[in-house]
Amino acid sequence: MVAFVADLTQIEQKLLVFERESRRILAICEHLYAKKGKPFMSLEQFHVVRLLEQQVKVLEDKIALEGFEMAAPWDSVSWRKFGQITEQVAQVLIELGLARQDRAVIMSHNCPQWTCADVGLLKARGVIVPIYPTSSQDQAVYIVNDSEAKFIFAGDEKQYQMACELQQQCPSVEHIIVFDRSVTLTDSAHTYFDDLLAQSVSEATVNELAVRMQKDDLDELYTLIYTSGTTGDPKGVMLDHRNFASMVRQHDTKLPFVAGDVSLAFLPLSHVFERGWTTYALCRGGKNVYLNDPMRVKDALTIVRPHTLCVVPRFLEKIYSAVQEKVITAPSSRQKMFAWAMSVGQRQFEVKQGRAQGSMRLSVQWALANKLVYSKLQDVLGGRMKFMPCGGASLDFKIAGFFQGIGAPVLCGYGLTETLATVTCNTLDNRVLGSNGQVMPEVEVKIGANDEILVRGTTVMRGYYNRPQDTEAAFEEGWFKTGDAGHLDENGNLFITDRIKELMKTSNGKYIAPQRVEGKVGCCPFIEQVAIVADARNYVTALIVPAFESLEAWAKDKGLNYESPLELLRHSHVVEHFEQRLKALQHELAGFEQIKKFTLLPEAFSTESGLITPTLKLRRKMIYRKYAREINAMYGNI
Repeated sequence: MVAFVADLTQIEQKLLVFERESRRILAICEHLYAKKGKPFMSLEQFHVVRLLEQQVKVLEDKIALEGFEMAAPWDSVSWRKFGQITEQVAQVLIELGLARQDRAVIMSHNCPQWTCADVGLLKARGVIVPIYPTSSQDQAVYIVNDSEAKFIFAGDEKQYQMACELQQQCPSVEHIIVFDRSVTLTDSAHTYFDDLLAQSVSEATVNELAVRMQKDDLDELYTLIYTSGTTGDPKGVMLDHRNFASMVRQHDTKLPFVAGDVSLAFLPLSHVFERGWTTYALCRGGKNVYLNDPMRVKDALTIVRPHTLCVVPRFLEKIYSAVQEKVITAPSSRQKMFAWAMSVGQRQFEVKQGRAQGSMRLSVQWALANKLVYSKLQDVLGGRMKFMPCGGASLDFKIAGFFQGIGAPVLCGYGLTETLATVTCNTLDNRVLGSNGQVMPEVEVKIGANDEILVRGTTVMRGYYNRPQDTEAAFEEGWFKTGDAGHLDENGNLFITDRIKELMKTSNGKYIAPQRVEGKVGCCPFIEQVAIVADARNYVTALIVPAFESLEAWAKDKGLNYESPLELLRHSHVVEHFEQRLKALQHELAGFEQIKKFTLLPEAFSTESGLITPTLKLRRKMIYRKYAREINAMYGNI
């Protein structure tokens, strides 16, 4: 009895602490929203399904979803049709046996059907489990079995074949639904997504959906997103409706995205970044355009002319490199004009940010530079880009300055799957080069031991699915441990310094942040991918995958003769060319950080080879294992 009373007292004390913390966070939120001149609304009013239903009623015949270069009817879907499709999906899934909180996998490249299945499942109160369409069979088997998914939505022929194999290996799978009608179904029990939309349902099912839609339980799971797993098995991050509702409410205070704005879904919807942004864009009445093939992004930008799209640093690095390559080969007069325009743009950017004094002379110079240079660069991005959210890794200071200078705002942010992406972000009126911006209004950040970034707030995950020990290890007194190191400046801007677990220590006792070095080198138009080696070594080396298109053009211009790509990489002039490039790129790095030797590789790191994750993070252990001979040779061990 005494033990019971003691336990009860502890529970009461925890409840009091929770209540006190809730009131404190609520007061902070109300204050922050008041400063922005916006009314503070309860999270229930930001339930994603409710927000989307509101847009259906208001926007009706305006376009909600558009499939880039896709056949009808998925080339263009109105808001009214979007509402009808998602309601039908919800009803049919319930008819097929989907209970509340049952899991369903979506394994497809970006397309309007992806979001229709997503929202249909949300209406039926199911839980979406995205799987990267490029995932290996073993990865997919693990995720389906761990989540005990009942349904699989597959995209094209390749994903359908994998889904069939998954059904054989995963006892929980009951139904397979295919987006692409050109796929030949091998089982009569499988169905096309389009046919699903034509199926009739019972009155009992219609009533059941109505019952499920009546209650908006913010504590129900919204999705399970499995981490990419650079080490060990992926972990299922549990994100609920409360997390998503808070995400929408917070982004309203930070970003000028309005109904009618066009967003291009270029990054995979399987990732929390694009999925979260697509959700927000639709909740705010935007038109979402789906790019099935990311290799077509250059064409899509000029045709779609989006107001925004989510990007990763590598995307911006490629644009920057392509521009630099053209400048290098241009006449000296154009080179000088470009250099002048970049100087003007960066000075004007500092003026607009309130960090420098403007002048009439600078304004006139900027107008001229905009007409001669910036407008042409902006046209590459479609000509009406309002801003580009950027995440996934740190963006080089020089590249960030380039885009800000030409009037194509890049808003770098910081976040993880476990925090529903955004923890901090730059805004149009607060862009600090090199930083990831200020903390979101309903999130708190503090710097812990070893400069680790700790986070808590309403967008932080519930925990890892079926992994109570991993969940406990991920938190410290209520703060989520990110594994990233950084610091906050006097204005509350967050700067990421390195990934704690990825720090490399040389045999000389020097610590190296590999992403910093790789980021500097990755700016080169002749380098596609790079992985440095330094841990327990006495100097830094690198495995480099060249950008073969640029390299072959350079080799042709130099009159080099070669029989194969491998012979080209071994050519003395090519090796010397890369040596000179590395020397120029690394001048800002400390001596001990600089790459001393390198090996050029004939094939890229790919998800198929298991050398990178679907989010393009390097699987270093796998890379080092595959290229052990080349690495040892750079240290004189062969």
